[in-house]
Amino acid sequence: MDRQRDLELILRSRMPIVVIETRDEKRMLHLLRTIALSGTSSEYLPLFRWTITDGLQRLDIELEPQLHNSDPPEVLRHIRAVNKPGMYVLLDFHPYLQEPVNVRLIKDICLRHREVTRQLVLISHKIELPHELESFTARFDMALPAEEERERIIKRVANEYSREHKGSRVQTDPKAYKLLIQNLAGLTDHDTETLARNAIFHDGAITKSDLPEVMHAKYELLNKGGILHYEYDTAKFSNIGGLENLKRWLSLRKPAFLSDSNLRHLDTPKGIMLIGVQGCGKSLAAKATAGIFGLPLLRLDFATLYNKYHGETERNLRDSLRTADVMAPCVLWIDEIEKGMAGRGGETGTAQRVLGSFLTWMAEKTSKVFVVATANEISALPPELVRKGRFDELFFVDLPSCTIREQIFAIHLKARGQRPESLDLARIAETADGFSGAEIEQAIVSALYSAHANNSELGTQHVLEELERTKPLSVVMSEKVSLLRAWAAGRTVACD
Repeated sequence: MDRQRDLELILRSRMPIVVIETRDEKRMLHLLRTIALSGTSSEYLPLFRWTITDGLQRLDIELEPQLHNSDPPEVLRHIRAVNKPGMYVLLDFHPYLQEPVNVRLIKDICLRHREVTRQLVLISHKIELPHELESFTARFDMALPAEEERERIIKRVANEYSREHKGSRVQTDPKAYKLLIQNLAGLTDHDTETLARNAIFHDGAITKSDLPEVMHAKYELLNKGGILHYEYDTAKFSNIGGLENLKRWLSLRKPAFLSDSNLRHLDTPKGIMLIGVQGCGKSLAAKATAGIFGLPLLRLDFATLYNKYHGETERNLRDSLRTADVMAPCVLWIDEIEKGMAGRGGETGTAQRVLGSFLTWMAEKTSKVFVVATANEISALPPELVRKGRFDELFFVDLPSCTIREQIFAIHLKARGQRPESLDLARIAETADGFSGAEIEQAIVSALYSAHANNSELGTQHVLEELERTKPLSVVMSEKVSLLRAWAAGRTVACD
């Protein structure tokens, strides 16, 4: 295995300290024991493990733990005093690395490393070393299971199911099986096995119905910061009136985005930006993009991205984008992107760094993450973000035409169990000139309340009265809406 060989090379370089950040402690200990037992007699190092609960214990041969060596300074003094070579794996030692006594003891061990090879291997989920120990240290990043390993894990879990169910074979849909292997990428061995077991032991089968639950569980494991949100409900374009150009554009690019091999002559689509009047369906279009691609939808919440501490905002963004990469293939929806990329009060420096990090990721990413960014305030968008090449296309979502308004009325009526043919939709749509899709929906909601209050069926007059009582955004903020529409003319592609 490549990972074993890479770790073996680092260990045999005889650096005094090797740092391994991983949550898969059991797997790492197994790997270290395998390496220790495979060593020749001339380079063999006895392997010890230390924990605060059990003290020091030899692992390459079966010996009882030394409970008297459980205290961190005492175990370090013991290691410093030993005159024989050895590899000492210290588990979860990170809280004790800030104690001056422990730092000095570790440094003493490192300084005498040429005399006696005593190698310290620090394993924890996160390790920050004092600066004076960095020069003695090598770091090893544990690679996550590759495709072949993930398949082996799934087969092992399937065999366990068969043994527990008296030889009953796991029913497998070949396409779902392949997608399961693909969707488990980016997880540790333990997490891969856990999700595979959940999928198989639920019903003794691997089918397409398992995949959404696997992806959601994977997201929960990866998203510890709560910046990204997993959107359960994605829409269908059949539930959206208009946007014909956008629908056609996405349909043409779907095969290239989802293909692994036979369309390599086509560039993989990166994403789109949707600019438009508020309430005209940008958010719904983002959800429908995930629906038409048949992929999970992640929403990046810029409101929780920003942090008062220096550097934390940029780290939050990097962690979120890294999660999206691991969740690939997926759709990443960045709602109201201008709020995160423009300066928030005095935070222009932070906003510029966030913008730089995002643009670098967009330019360099190789994962299949399709970005859908939505924006309302074009004046707040940095020029670097909207220039050609950042996104595949800039779409403008305008106020719906009369024909599209009629479609929207019909969609919302059907969604509420009403019969569109019982109303004069042509007249209603004409009266709703200047209304956005969200305002049309609210008119239907209010009309239904009015009809219920009168103990009558919903009729054309109920809807017309609600429309007459409402002043749409295109009237209330006509100057801003007109400015937005004028800017979009010639700069963007119309969605309809």
